[in-house]
Amino acid sequence: MKKLSQDQIEEKLNAYPDWEYCDDAIHAEFEFENFKDCFSAMSRIAFECEAQNHHPEWKNVYNKLFISLSTHDAGGVTEKDFKLLKAIEQIVEVED
Repeated sequence: MKKLSQDQIEEKLNAYPDWEYCDDAIHAEFEFENFKDCFSAMSRIAFECEAQNHHPEWKNVYNKLFISLSTHDAGGVTEKDFKLLKAIEQIVEVED
């Protein structure tokens, strides 16, 4: 998979205001009502990650979820990351 240019990434991120690009990855922070809701979203995201065979760097602190996406084999952000981003957005939207 080919690494996207910074311009390509920033153009794609215009549609996703919760995400930002830095350090060769795209990042987002999501806040939920409580830990249970956050963990529920994480579980749903985990199943999608397995289905796509693409796994984020993430951490959870109580009701907050921090996600970073990059394709390590390509050394940066690729279309694969945006495919997972779109799935994450749909999952998080349902949880709101």
